Amino acid sequence: SMSASANIREKIFGLIARHPGGANVTSEVQLEYSALLSSFLSAGGDSSDIVVSIGAKLYGYVAPVSTTPSAPSSPKDPDVIIDFDYMRQFMKEVFIAYGCPEDRADISADVLIEADYRGIDSHGLGRLKPIYCDRIDNGILRATADIDVLAETDTTALVDGNLGMGLYVGPYCMQMAIDKAKKHGVGMVFSKNSTHYGIAGYYATMATEAGCVGMTGTNARPSIAPTYGVEPMLGTNPLTFGVPSSDPFPFVLDCATSVNQRGKIELYERMGKSTPKGCVIDQEGIERTDTVEILKDMVRGKCALTPMGGAGIELGGYKGYGWATVVELLCTAFQSGPFGEAICGMDRNTGKPIPMPLGHFFLAVDIAPLCPLETFKKNAGTLLQALRDSKKSPKGPGRIWTAGEPENDARTSRMAQNGMTVPASLQKNMILLREKFDVLQEKYPTFPFEK
Repeated sequence: SMSASANIREKIFGLIARHPGGANVTSEVQLEYSALLSSFLSAGGDSSDIVVSIGAKLYGYVAPVSTTPSAPSSPKDPDVIIDFDYMRQFMKEVFIAYGCPEDRADISADVLIEADYRGIDSHGLGRLKPIYCDRIDNGILRATADIDVLAETDTTALVDGNLGMGLYVGPYCMQMAIDKAKKHGVGMVFSKNSTHYGIAGYYATMATEAGCVGMTGTNARPSIAPTYGVEPMLGTNPLTFGVPSSDPFPFVLDCATSVNQRGKIELYERMGKSTPKGCVIDQEGIERTDTVEILKDMVRGKCALTPMGGAGIELGGYKGYGWATVVELLCTAFQSGPFGEAICGMDRNTGKPIPMPLGHFFLAVDIAPLCPLETFKKNAGTLLQALRDSKKSPKGPGRIWTAGEPENDARTSRMAQNGMTVPASLQKNMILLREKFDVLQEKYPTFPFEK
């Protein structure tokens, strides 16, 4: 179960903090680490998790010590590893069952499976049912909607997604930006009336694979309060960049403009931890740390997340607030799009789900007309390698990463284990989706975890 593995993960971080490696590591510490690690993995922890790579670096990869589980694990619900191609095909079949044309279902499944490859488990298979299928069921996302191009120039366009699949609107728009860049050097496309478009990094990587610099952003339901404010106004609005490099992977910066997302606070709750001061602010202007109460108040709209840099200006919170606002402006101003409470997804009077028309933007700059692509990549790779080779903190994990590298590490280790870990909760979601459609029952009479 997630909470058990999250709990153990926290203990491993505690151990690393107390024994940061080097000469003072005793065999007792190594044993404690390996015991914690094996219980982390058997509780469904991810073998590509950063605690595994840090521990391996600091303590050597010790063979896991067998630990007696404190509670008998239920044998019928273990996490299973399922082949990526199988899971991608399953997600595609689900979208087709919901009425998506095959080419769109295929692209949508590709965006989701890419999150699972990169170790961004919050945005892959885990989102299939709650964020896409359930919203189609609730009538707030239209599986069959077409895209309209509302206005266009040689280098720019404005597109209407008609509340269709953001997982298809996103790739359509970035491809359009890339095509314009290949003809005219640069392309920028804005979309309106879209829906959740998956990991922003997917679109930045589409650009790098086409020999372009890429940028994208999207707004989202309101959760960030402005600096000196207490009301959730802005989404966790990622501002995402992709830059090709001579490394085996591109530089891709894909992160929210808030300190935390709600998922992180839910994780603190499962670990029984306080929320660090400065991540969340309430209506009284108090920086809250009481995790359980925070979650209750967030549902009621009585708490807000703080922008990168935290509440106030001491640690530069106005910078995160500014970046989040840039994204919100580019997602609403061209589009005449809604923001804030208008995209919270719920009718506050009735509690009924209502559509969340989101805006996105996509930029591609073709590199070759200005600089040979290989030269550009070599220049980028030289800088990124210099960052990784720079002097390490004696208190840190002994390694410096550049953006896109942790995701590449995850991909490498998941390819090595021949698939993705599917926990019991997501196995249940797969069964529920199969039960809805005869066509899925015919194609998937037994899932790999049911054999």
